[in-house]
Amino acid sequence: MDRRAPIERLLRPRSVAVVGASATRKALANSVLDNLARAKFAGAVHVVHPKASEIEGRKAVPSLAELPENVDCVVLAIPAAAVLQAVRDCAARKVGGVIVFSAGFAELGEEGRAAQDEIRSIARDANMAVEGPNCLGMMNFVDGIPLTFSATDLVPVTAPGIGIVSQSGAMAVVVRGAFHGRNLAVSYAISTGNEAANGIEDFLEFLLDDASTRVIAMIGEQLRDARRFLELAGRAREIGKPIILLHPGKSVAAREAAKTHTGAMAGDNEVMRAMARGKGVTVVDTLEQLIDVTEFVQRFGFPSGSGLSVIGESGALSAHLLDYCEEQGVPLPSPEGVVAERLAAMAPGFIQPANPLDLTAQAMTNPDIYRQSLDAIGADERVGVAMLAISLTSRAMAERKMPPLIDILRRHERSKPIIFSMVGDDADIGSDYIAELRSLGIPFYRSPERAVRAISVLLAAEPQRDDRALPSPAPDFGVRQGMLSEAESKELLRGAGLPVPEFRIAQTADEGVLAAEALGYPVVIKVHSAHLPHKSDVGGVVLGLADEAALRAGWQRMMDNLARNAPDAPVEGVLVERMARKGVELIVGARNDPQWGPVVLVGLGGVYTELFKDLKLLPATSTKAQVIEALDRLKGAQLLQGYRGSAVCDLEAVAQAVCGLGDFVARYPRVAEVEINPLLVYGAGEGTRALDALVRVE
Repeated sequence: MDRRAPIERLLRPRSVAVVGASATRKALANSVLDNLARAKFAGAVHVVHPKASEIEGRKAVPSLAELPENVDCVVLAIPAAAVLQAVRDCAARKVGGVIVFSAGFAELGEEGRAAQDEIRSIARDANMAVEGPNCLGMMNFVDGIPLTFSATDLVPVTAPGIGIVSQSGAMAVVVRGAFHGRNLAVSYAISTGNEAANGIEDFLEFLLDDASTRVIAMIGEQLRDARRFLELAGRAREIGKPIILLHPGKSVAAREAAKTHTGAMAGDNEVMRAMARGKGVTVVDTLEQLIDVTEFVQRFGFPSGSGLSVIGESGALSAHLLDYCEEQGVPLPSPEGVVAERLAAMAPGFIQPANPLDLTAQAMTNPDIYRQSLDAIGADERVGVAMLAISLTSRAMAERKMPPLIDILRRHERSKPIIFSMVGDDADIGSDYIAELRSLGIPFYRSPERAVRAISVLLAAEPQRDDRALPSPAPDFGVRQGMLSEAESKELLRGAGLPVPEFRIAQTADEGVLAAEALGYPVVIKVHSAHLPHKSDVGGVVLGLADEAALRAGWQRMMDNLARNAPDAPVEGVLVERMARKGVELIVGARNDPQWGPVVLVGLGGVYTELFKDLKLLPATSTKAQVIEALDRLKGAQLLQGYRGSAVCDLEAVAQAVCGLGDFVARYPRVAEVEINPLLVYGAGEGTRALDALVRVE
């Protein structure tokens, strides 16, 4: 089935039919007709009305059956109860696509869902696109076709612009208005609603192929075809068409079915973010960031440097931004070498080379200092973005500062992106200066903090990365379903090349003594039971048993604990293992997410796992270098880097273990979750050791 052709007919129609217009009042369909008239749509416009012969000067036909065949797009602005038959009629007339405004489908319960499923079935059988139901329609600014009931100004597209696709119609309109307000071109604004037949991925694919679209802004509350979305995101990265995604749902709890820390902490939103970022998607947290980040990328692309340089006029603001940028993870590289010398020479004794740079009041008497500052910072390759943070407290102040500054910016040969942040919030400075800045391609922000929040996302984005290939799925490996015991899990992981220590299973204390003598004291004993994945919680772990007497006493203590805390749990024996020497405790894990595929996790382990939740989630395709980079971004990264005289840890071995887990779950899709906690990591070149492991199989 050709998905592309029906979407093309829906979004770029040469003929349109509107159902639901009123001869006596302003209905939603009448607003569509008004929009088409104001846009001077050159194609055929058909109106369907059961009684009126004419609506707003246009001839009407009594039913969809009276339409000519092959109308490209039909807009249904009718009650939900009439939609299903209307969709059938459209299919019979070989309509290319249908836009359904009506609500009252899957969002209201089972009856509505059944009707929505029927729409999907009809559309697929007829190879007909459906936008909605419960949507606001679409705005095609490339061809000037507004098929929406929202009042729309048709802003022509003179250069490749921003394509908007959103499941929420209201959000699509808001974002479109924000971009047009910033003098940015918008190619399409598409609301997908309930997505009965065509999801956000279908419209994303259209925008990827559309020459009039340079950047894509997405709002997706639910990505229904995650694997296809990732394929499309990968293609977007290859062709250099950035996707900026707002995905509400960060607060949704992890799946109840998750039995390991990995499963509980790798919730839906976290997995989505990791996988999308891995394909070059820039994921944002707020509507503000979606607008600000998309504007920046549309104007400049992604920053080439890794830091921000701030040019301001206040020492207090400099101190504040030092704190705020640190909080937001935005580096502020200090001027060095020639750059520092040029800054120091601007006004000796008044301006000190620093970042943020405080121009003091010197710029009021000598505006050329702005130019000198920008020129000097432009030579710093560490800086990806330069920000002007200018105090504007009134129209009079703006009239004094802005004309010379705008003149400098107009003549300045930019070597890196420049953004403008106003210090003064809603102070009245007029709109002319803001419009002039935007006409020069310079984003304007009402506060430095808002600008920093956008820059923090941009500097952390991964528009390009080198993924590694995962192994192909292997035939079923014959392991039972459910949570495996530690011993079963370790044997599986040992076969996959993970660093698992030798152990023995004992049924009695006497067997435990023999096992300990063979392995060497001191030893640890742990209950061997697939029904007790968190053994410590029930007293099922005893550490540091130095000799036979200690082992026998520990054995009895464990049995007493189990009788008291887990009397009904089946026990298959006791695992005996030699005590490992101390190292830094990490957690590494992996899972086969049903929607998104294999992901891996790494972070602080042992007792710190739940306490600090200092974790990084990554696609299983991550390379060892990318895993090490993630380790460096942990809050507790210093523990791995020689904290207070301790040895620098073997990060290469940790990365090898994480990549090995990624390969393991990719090779065996039945593995739902796997976790090693703790994974002990030793000094550089000394490797790692998996002290505990759990595998859950579906």
